[in-house]
Amino acid sequence: MSDSIKAYLVGGGIGNLAAAAFMIRDAGVAGSDITIFEAAPLAGGSLDGGGNADTGYTLRGGRMLTTDNYECTWDLFKSIPSLEHVGQSVYDETIAFNEMHKSHSKARLVDRNRFRLNVSSMGFNMHERAELMALAEADEEKLGNTPITDWLSPEFFDTKFWYMWATTFAFQPWHSAVEFKRYLHRFMMEFSRIETLAGVKRTVYNQYDSLVRPLQQWLQEQGVRVVHNCKVEDIELDEDGGNTIAERLRCVRDGVAEVIEVRPQDLVFFQNGSMTDASSFGSMHSAPPKLDKRHSQGWALWEKLAVDRPQFGNPAAFNASIPESWWESFTVTLKDPAFFDKMEQFTGNTDGTGGLVTFKDSNWLMSVVLAHQPHFAGQPEGVQVFWGYALHPDRVGNFVAKPMADCTGEEILRELCGHLNFDMEIMEKANCIPCRMPYITSMFMPRFKSDRPLPVPTNSRNLAFVSQFVEIPEDVVFTVEYSVRAAQMAVYELLNVKREVPPVSHYDKSLKVKLETLVKAFR
Repeated sequence: MSDSIKAYLVGGGIGNLAAAAFMIRDAGVAGSDITIFEAAPLAGGSLDGGGNADTGYTLRGGRMLTTDNYECTWDLFKSIPSLEHVGQSVYDETIAFNEMHKSHSKARLVDRNRFRLNVSSMGFNMHERAELMALAEADEEKLGNTPITDWLSPEFFDTKFWYMWATTFAFQPWHSAVEFKRYLHRFMMEFSRIETLAGVKRTVYNQYDSLVRPLQQWLQEQGVRVVHNCKVEDIELDEDGGNTIAERLRCVRDGVAEVIEVRPQDLVFFQNGSMTDASSFGSMHSAPPKLDKRHSQGWALWEKLAVDRPQFGNPAAFNASIPESWWESFTVTLKDPAFFDKMEQFTGNTDGTGGLVTFKDSNWLMSVVLAHQPHFAGQPEGVQVFWGYALHPDRVGNFVAKPMADCTGEEILRELCGHLNFDMEIMEKANCIPCRMPYITSMFMPRFKSDRPLPVPTNSRNLAFVSQFVEIPEDVVFTVEYSVRAAQMAVYELLNVKREVPPVSHYDKSLKVKLETLVKAFR
């Protein structure tokens, strides 16, 4: 039967790219029977990397990886050949790279006086330890759609632990207590080494070049068709007899309307929602435009499908409050090594070994990270790139008297140099491109379990949801792993694959990990 199946994948992010790979590798679907529709000119979704040395490189963000977790991601990339190392998989390439470039931050938190803080202690008192333990052990049903602030006292949010944990994973105090609890369990191994980020793994380049490009090339070699500049505006459904069946797709490709008939045996995979929807870039001399879902229509299809279908979730739980879900990042392209040299002298870390440097007293709560160079495939000799972000871009800066949201790239660099006590002359040849992302932490918004659909919703015969906005027990959103796991679960269920989806690793059940966590909490 699989020989006759055709699969239509709506959205070209990592979730649907992974779904296509799992269909080919594990379900025997021919690559030529798989079509991916992507509204943008490039696939990859939120795993992007663009620009060049002349006009400036751009990265909306970078995702943390670990090899202790990410079971489905590495299961996939063990099968995908490296683009640069013959005979190696992307997994092999990544492991070898991280053996050579190990993370060990020496300047995780920096205060207002440019002191590198001693972060060996988490800064808890007994009350805060008890609160954190109560939240970590609370049942998800009890937590419901409550925010973190319902469970932790105001003083907790001024501990060294909070500054490190929040900036590593991009949590805000008003985010979901359930998601925060899941992170405490999923990444319990990182608790005892959060100050050094020793568990963090990096890809050789940015994640578009290191993950998306090799995966897409492999898919295309298998015959998968990727249709760019094609927006699917509707998935028409038949709900006769209590079952939901996708019957046709209505698309607009390069301005021309198309209808694709979906046969009963065919499959549709839909990427519902996007954390980087309505993103906008600024420049050295302009702030990013303030866009929202009305400008992009990126949430419209999920909102349409979810009307009167509770099994398809509730997108309003995630996209209704931009002030609670947005932050701003910036990518800096340098043609002078002076900044990297001074940062190495200040932090004690060479590029690619330090992870995030967070300016704890920054009004914007700004962090920067200097990745190993080159960070882009084809990046010229003598060019360096670093990335930063701020969790509170709505607040007036410490050195620039305006909110980050209204700042140009030049003003962001001035604020950064103020925190580092560097002369702005060091940025004379820099090009800073800011990026506003109104929904970047929308998946962290407080929500009920029912607000997210299952990867294969109840009674769905041929329609799957693959994104950061589906419900997967125990796993954590805002990770590559979550999208890949959702894809693997959906493919295996709809195609009746007998191979087991790699289970979530329960390091939180390890006595050794629990002891290390307890010791760390009492330091």
